[in-house]
Amino acid sequence: MINGKRIAVVLPAYNAEKTLEATVRDLPDLVDIRILVDDHSSDRTLEVAHRIGLQSFVHDRNYGYGRNQQTCYREALAAGADVVIMVHPDYQYTPLLTTAMASMIAYGVYDVVLGSRIIGGTALRGGMPLYKYVSNRLLTAFENLFLRVKLSEYHTGYRAFSREVLTRLPLRENSDDFVFDNQMLAQCVYFGFRIGEVSCPTKYFEEASSINFRRSVQYGLGVLGTTLQFALQRAHLSNSRIFSDSGKKLEVSVPTYYSGLSQQSGR
Repeated sequence: MINGKRIAVVLPAYNAEKTLEATVRDLPDLVDIRILVDDHSSDRTLEVAHRIGLQSFVHDRNYGYGRNQQTCYREALAAGADVVIMVHPDYQYTPLLTTAMASMIAYGVYDVVLGSRIIGGTALRGGMPLYKYVSNRLLTAFENLFLRVKLSEYHTGYRAFSREVLTRLPLRENSDDFVFDNQMLAQCVYFGFRIGEVSCPTKYFEEASSINFRRSVQYGLGVLGTTLQFALQRAHLSNSRIFSDSGKKLEVSVPTYYSGLSQQSGR
């Protein structure tokens, strides 16, 4: 807990058995709620989650990264979280930064905080493939131009949100795939939430999850589409559901596509 705010860490998992325990071990003690959502893994992710005492939820099939996040945020809100931090369980981002990120929201400095791999210039040294680095910089420049903000990157998976952000955004209108991340940030900008960044070292290694070149191209096209949707919406030339106050928001009631599992022994 920070400044009277309950802190939740959510871990959207898919085949993360090799790195999950190391990720959770580095989470600071101030985290009040630790939730893992398993997107129908084929490995022992759930067994590891049970052994280390995570509150776990499992999808009845593989829905995708975007749907996994929806479940993560819904269950964190249901558990009473005031600040929710998404930490990938593949140990690519250091969990030690959750204290700094949560504090910036708990004390009202920002509504959203991103762990940026670009600030500090360590992305390539951490093993980010050159094509991903170049595409990251180009897409970010394009988005900054049309969204009229200045972020160092939009494509990090390390993010912290206030409860208000998660309850107000029409997240159920977003994609079930990886472009969910980008749609969510575009929504944060559109609805006027304050976004901050912290420098975050990253490391690419065999067990760390990473989408292939084909999926990267698909994601990039999705980013361009989201940015153009945003620009058209702001110019009153479109009426997109993902930027509408009447769009479908997260509901605390549990949908039928996943189930909760009893929490096992503690850390």
